[in-house]
Amino acid sequence: MAEVTNELIYEVLKAMQHRLSNVESRLDSIDNRLNAMNTRISAVQTDVHATHQEIGSVHQTLQHMDGRLTRVETRLNILDEPAE
Repeated sequence: MAEVTNELIYEVLKAMQHRLSNVESRLDSIDNRLNAMNTRISAVQTDVHATHQEIGSVHQTLQHMDGRLTRVETRLNILDEPAE
C-alpha cells in the first residue's frame, strides 16, 4: 500500500479544487442560461397578454358592429330567415 504523504494529499486536493472550479463554472453557465430563458418567458407572457387584450377589443368592436348591422337590417326589413 502506498504511503500517504503531504504531497499526495496536496495533489488530491489540487485535483479536487480544479474539479470544483469546473462545477462552479458550469453552474454559473446554467444560471445565466436560466436567467435568459426567464427573461424570454416574461417577454412572451407580456406579448400573449397584449394580444389577448387586442383580441378582446376586436371582439367587442365586432359585437358592436353586428348589433348595428342587425338594427339596419331590421329597419330595411332585409333580415335573413333563420335556417331550419
